[in-house]
Amino acid sequence: MLLKCITLTALAATPTLAQTVHSVLVFTRHGDRTAKYYPGYHMTNLGANQLYSSGGFYRQRYVDEGAPSRVAGISADEVIPSQIWASAPDQAILYQTATNFLQGLYPPLGELNSTLATEELANGTSSQAPLNGYQFILVHGEGDTDPDTIWLKGDEACPAYDTASKSYRQSEEYQRTLSQSADFYSRFTPLLANIMGAENVSYSHGFDVFDLLNVAAIHNASIASGIEPEDLDQLRYLANEREWNHNYNATQPDRSIGGMALAGGFLRQLRSVVDSQAKTKFSLMAGSYDTFLAFFGLTNLTAASSDFQGLPNYAASMALELYTDDSNAQFPATPEQDLMVRFLFRNGTDEGDGLDAYPLFGGSEESMPYGRFVEALGSRSIHTLADWCTTCQSEQAFCATATRSDAAAGSASNEPGSSGLSDGAAGAIGAVVALAVVAILGGAAFLILRRKTHRSDAALTRRPALEKRLSDSERSDSV
Repeated sequence: MLLKCITLTALAATPTLAQTVHSVLVFTRHGDRTAKYYPGYHMTNLGANQLYSSGGFYRQRYVDEGAPSRVAGISADEVIPSQIWASAPDQAILYQTATNFLQGLYPPLGELNSTLATEELANGTSSQAPLNGYQFILVHGEGDTDPDTIWLKGDEACPAYDTASKSYRQSEEYQRTLSQSADFYSRFTPLLANIMGAENVSYSHGFDVFDLLNVAAIHNASIASGIEPEDLDQLRYLANEREWNHNYNATQPDRSIGGMALAGGFLRQLRSVVDSQAKTKFSLMAGSYDTFLAFFGLTNLTAASSDFQGLPNYAASMALELYTDDSNAQFPATPEQDLMVRFLFRNGTDEGDGLDAYPLFGGSEESMPYGRFVEALGSRSIHTLADWCTTCQSEQAFCATATRSDAAAGSASNEPGSSGLSDGAAGAIGAVVALAVVAILGGAAFLILRRKTHRSDAALTRRPALEKRLSDSERSDSV
């Protein structure tokens, strides 16, 4: 049937009393926004508050003094920059998403601790930072041409994903749903024909239809009164079906490239956390619903609940907890065995939306050892920039360098008798060779110049031009 109201019913997390959380990684969707159909769409005040509320929710769970799952060693009030890491695409909505979330995670210091928020000056007066001690947290903004953007938006600038995703529209399943839902969509032609064209008010543009009417139902009272809640539920269900099939298919992995890249991004960040013995206490990444769906499919979360095939709500978030089954705040010496990983999901920011644990990879346990988690997620991940470029068949400018470097490294390590050099060793040898060459050339030049002091003035006048050309060449090489 076509009508289905998506409400995630969670498996309740049952934490052991003696547990120590060492670090948390959160991936969040943006909050309420204007319709994507129009250029210049942006986050609304409601959306900003949803993210602020979500940050506050995670603060109450992981940061506050006395929090039930407080991260070991995390600063409760005044943010310590080295403890927090955040990354978001350099796109207005997603960058704001991370910023608003962090505002809730660490509110103005004046609200939390007036003593810490105030500095005493030598003349006896006191000073407080602007905006009641607003706490600035660095968000790494990843631009469209920045290689690190692939870990957040791995399905963009990816021809292989585009081809695989569009192939759904040639399937019998797609054609059947398109035909069966035609009469239903025709109800909304009077509302949307002038916006998107009558011929586009169909399952073929199912997300746009749902998004336009969902935004109107929230922000436009005159239109909201004419949209039945049951119809909006059915529009959402159809959008769920369309977007799920565009972003996951077990027999066509390229539809899930965005999820593979996100999984690789998770592993990179968790590895950094573990290697530093959890000096980073809280990590935040921001992204879009399509990446959520691809990740849900890759990690077989649908085995825990078929509702994971649905669009996540505004400001939905998923988290990975790194914890140990004891009350010892010291980081474990053997994290592969003793550090545990737990996946949790929160579908929005309403009062009843809890952060609940779900088993990954089709299993039944809500957590697993870090080593086993890395192995399981690693088999579903894109690990390097070169891997992404090759998988995507991407023509991004950075791919030319990435694939060439990867090929060169592979060629060198595969030569007979070669044991391979680390980057550091290769660099050191290269530096020594370069210095030797410079010394030889310098000595030769010195001897030649001494023997040719009788050159004419005309010949000498050509040297500045030659030196200028060399300087220009050196500048271009260093860019």
